[in-house]
Amino acid sequence: MPASSRHASGSGAYTLATTPAGYRRAAEALAAGRGPFAIDTERASAYRYDDRAFVVQIYRRDAGTFLLAPEGHREEFESILAPVVGGGDWIVHAAPEDLPSLSELGLYPGTLFDTALAGRIAGFDKPNLAAMVEEFCGVTLEKGHGREDWSEVPLPDEWLDYAAEDVIYLNELAEAQAELLADTDKLAIADEEFAFIVAEYAEWEPVRKTWRDLKGISQLKSRKSLAVARTLWNERDREARSRDRSPSQILSNKVVLAIAKELPRSPRELGAVHGFPQRRRGAVQAWFRVLQSVYDSDPATWPERANRGDETGPPGKSAWQRHHPDSWGALQAMRSAVAYSAAQMEVQPEVLLTPATLREAVWTVTNEPGPWGTHRAAVLLRSLGAREWQIAEVAPLFGLLEPN
Repeated sequence: MPASSRHASGSGAYTLATTPAGYRRAAEALAAGRGPFAIDTERASAYRYDDRAFVVQIYRRDAGTFLLAPEGHREEFESILAPVVGGGDWIVHAAPEDLPSLSELGLYPGTLFDTALAGRIAGFDKPNLAAMVEEFCGVTLEKGHGREDWSEVPLPDEWLDYAAEDVIYLNELAEAQAELLADTDKLAIADEEFAFIVAEYAEWEPVRKTWRDLKGISQLKSRKSLAVARTLWNERDREARSRDRSPSQILSNKVVLAIAKELPRSPRELGAVHGFPQRRRGAVQAWFRVLQSVYDSDPATWPERANRGDETGPPGKSAWQRHHPDSWGALQAMRSAVAYSAAQMEVQPEVLLTPATLREAVWTVTNEPGPWGTHRAAVLLRSLGAREWQIAEVAPLFGLLEPN
C-alpha cells in the first residue's frame, strides 16, 4: 500500500495516509498551512477492545484534508504529528468524545473551539454536526457511517468521503458560531468552557471499568451472584483483550447480569438465558466451566455487597425520595430555579449546570449545617468543578434553600 493516496469526494480532495512516510508528508503540509486544525476521529469501540482512533481526520487551510490511519504505527504517528498538531489551535465537534483517543496518540490541543458545545451555548437543543453545518454553512452532509467498523482494512471509499466531510466545514462553522456567540454576549462563556475542557484533558488517563460498574449490579442480592458477575466480567475482559474484541461482542452486560441473577445449574439452563450466544460454537460449555469454577470456590472469597452507607455522595432517586424527602424537595426547587435561569439566558439547564453537579451541591447543602449564603455556595460549586460564569448565575439561587 502506498504511503499516501489522493482521493476526491463531492466536497473536494483529501489524502489518505497509512504509513510513517505518509504521516510525514501530511505533517509537512499541515505545518505549512494556516489557522486552526480541524480535527475528528473515527473509532471502533463496538468492534474492538478499546476506544482507540483508527482514523484521525485533520483539515487546515492552505494544507488540505488528511485522513490518517495510525494502527500499526502509533509510536511513529505520535512522533511525527505531535510536534506539528499538538499544542495548536483546534476545532473539534463534541471534543470530549475525541480527546481521549487523541491523547492516547500524544495529541493535545493548546486552545479549543468545540462546535457542539458552542451550539448548545447558543441555544440549540440538538447541535449535532449535520444540523450545525446545515444551519451555519448551508451544506447538507451525507451521514450514515458513524457506527461502522473503522478498524477494517481497506476502508471503503464512501466511508472515507464521510470522514473527510466531518472536518472540512469546521473552520467555517466555528467562525459563524463565534460571531453569533459574540452578538449574544456568550463568547466569553464559551471560551471559559473550552479552556476547561483543554485543562481537563491535559493529563487525561483512561479509567478502566470494573465489574462493580456493571449497570444493575445493585440488583444482585447474594454474594454468590456477585461472585458470578465478577468472574464472568473478568473472564470476558481477558478474552476481549486477548482477541482485541469489544467485550459486548463476547457477552453483553445484560447477559452477564442475567446469568448472575439466574445462577444456571446446567449447560442447558445457561444456554436458555435470554441473549446468551448459545449458537456460538463451544460457548455454552466454555462459559459453564467458568460458572462451575465459581460454584466450586470457597464462599469466603465471594465479594460483599457494596455498603451504600459508606458512600458520601447523594443516594439514588428512590432512596433520596423515600429517606430524605426534605432534601429531595430542595433538589426539585433548585432544578426549577436553574431551569428558569437557563431559560432567561437561552441555554439548556444542563449547560448552566450539569445535573450531577446540581445533585451533589444540593445534597451537600441540605446535609451540612448552614447558613448557606452565596459565597459559601460559590466555594462549594467551585470545588465541584463549576466554571466561574456558572457560579455567578447559580450560587445566588441557593438562597432559596434558606429557612424563612
